[in-house]
Amino acid sequence: MHIFSRKIRNRYLLLGDIFLTLIAVLASYLVRLEVIAIFPTYQYSLLWMLGSAMLIKPLVYYFFGIYRHVWRYASTRELALIFSAVTTASMILSAVMIGLRAANTFFGFPRSTLVIDWLFSMGLIGGVRFIFRIMAERGPSTAGRLSIPGLGRKWVLVIGAGDAGAMVVKEMLKNPQLNMKPIGFLDDDLSKQDSKIHGIPVLAPLDDIDQVLTKHHVDEVVVAIPSASGRVVRKVTEVCRRRNIAFRPMPGIYELLGGAVSVSRLRDVDIFDLLRREPVTIVTETLGEGLTDRVVMVTGAGGSIGQELCRQIAQINPRRLLIFGHGENSIFSALMDLKERFPSLEIVPLIADVRDKPRLETIFNRWKPEVVFHTAAHKHVPLMETNIEEAVTNNIIGTQNIVNCALVHNVQRLVMISTDKAIRPISVMGATKRIAEMLILNAAHEYQRAFTVVRFGNVLGSRGSVVPRFKRQIAAGGPVTVTHPDMKRYFMTIPEAVHLVLQASAMSTGGESYILDMGQPVRIVDLAEDLIRLSGLEPGRDIEIVFTGIRPGEKLTEDLWDAGFAYSPTDHPDIHRVDSEEVLSSAHLKDIVDQLVQFAQAGKPEAILSLLGEAIPNAVIQSVGTTLEMVD
Repeated sequence: MHIFSRKIRNRYLLLGDIFLTLIAVLASYLVRLEVIAIFPTYQYSLLWMLGSAMLIKPLVYYFFGIYRHVWRYASTRELALIFSAVTTASMILSAVMIGLRAANTFFGFPRSTLVIDWLFSMGLIGGVRFIFRIMAERGPSTAGRLSIPGLGRKWVLVIGAGDAGAMVVKEMLKNPQLNMKPIGFLDDDLSKQDSKIHGIPVLAPLDDIDQVLTKHHVDEVVVAIPSASGRVVRKVTEVCRRRNIAFRPMPGIYELLGGAVSVSRLRDVDIFDLLRREPVTIVTETLGEGLTDRVVMVTGAGGSIGQELCRQIAQINPRRLLIFGHGENSIFSALMDLKERFPSLEIVPLIADVRDKPRLETIFNRWKPEVVFHTAAHKHVPLMETNIEEAVTNNIIGTQNIVNCALVHNVQRLVMISTDKAIRPISVMGATKRIAEMLILNAAHEYQRAFTVVRFGNVLGSRGSVVPRFKRQIAAGGPVTVTHPDMKRYFMTIPEAVHLVLQASAMSTGGESYILDMGQPVRIVDLAEDLIRLSGLEPGRDIEIVFTGIRPGEKLTEDLWDAGFAYSPTDHPDIHRVDSEEVLSSAHLKDIVDQLVQFAQAGKPEAILSLLGEAIPNAVIQSVGTTLEMVD
């Protein structure tokens, strides 16, 4: 018995169950026989039933695990467990008692006591445990509640009347030491209006938040919708900021309500929270025709865009996926991720440099890619301002090598990922990407091939974007650094951009440039403020924003659309075709590229800048940067 009880977490509960078993058996005889005077007739059966029940039932309860539960959190699952344990114990007890009676161990045994005993056992064993839960929900005593000095009761409005909202309110009610009193819910579900959850009313839909805050005194607002869209979160934060009301997104419940969550432990802000537009709907079913059962190669597959391209392409069931990149660590990481997600897909990791033409020839000759997505490029504007020769060799020569291999080896489709910085470029990075675009489009027109360019602006969440840097700065307590208060950029999430690239690829016949509709440009300082507020903090008060100045090669606003070009819609509302582009003759473009290569090899950055400015219409290439600052 010592070994048995040692494994039980609550020995007092075991002793209590033995006592309740005794009560249930005695009560079953009393109810059945109505008067105690008749008991002597059944005293032997009563004693046998008492002994058997006190031995059998605790053993059965133990093996069902009911002594391993914390009953203050009991739910219907625990109720079902009690029902199973008590019923099983009663069935075993019934078999024992009927067997003993058949063996003439005793006489005068009322069998109905077995059913009555089961009913009493259910009520007593289950009732005691659910009393623990009721006591826990009522909370500690008044004395305990008053033992927290200096804290006043805060009135809380909860956004979201779903499971998460119900859990938040339940924690508030169950833990009075939090000093938080829920006044109501806001929820857009019309079926929940005028109803109550844990006794707390659903007051109105979210659009009525201003009226609710005007009518009720509210000290704090909690967004208890884990999947809340960026629009919802921004609406709530803006209203709270305007009314000087505390606001919290939803990390862990008890820690959230207790205010003990530090900046570094807040729930990770979803990138979609930062979009000031509705996210693009991603549907991969329409993309299968051009990629299914094909050999697909992605250059720059270790980068943020490249990895997401590989993930979305893998969903379309290519015959083989070639992941091409220069950095072994990033390619290894991409390989491990893809193998885990798509174990049956043949994935070939290729460590190579797009500038290494012999290596490219070997790869194309051996693996014979049918579709190529070219994302490999240097993309950081300030870095390329001080590494001009590298930008030329990687972005221009690398693209030229890819184009030549695609032509020689009859690649069916080539898609180059470009940037809004290639439109009227003022940076080295933008100018080299514009020349790379020309190489793709000239080859498409000259050789009648399905080569395509897709342009878009900044992507949120990539390794080089401002968002990871802002998050690190917020986690460190600030300051958050922004180059200029009027700096604006177009933004799109990585999955959105990649999906639209695949859509554009599917509709392309060759020689087109496509531009992705990214909505309206967003001020970087607004993005920083949104991120700070979504982390439960206030810009200026909790986290300072510091302006560091525009860096070499940067514009205040990028040009996704050029008034000098003509555009036409496509079958996809977020993809537009560029109908007029600057076109250079192949011979002229070849001369320019050859000269750029010579200047890069000779280390003549000024000559490169001059030639880029002459070759690209409307380009205003700025002078070589002399200072390397923090990279966006």
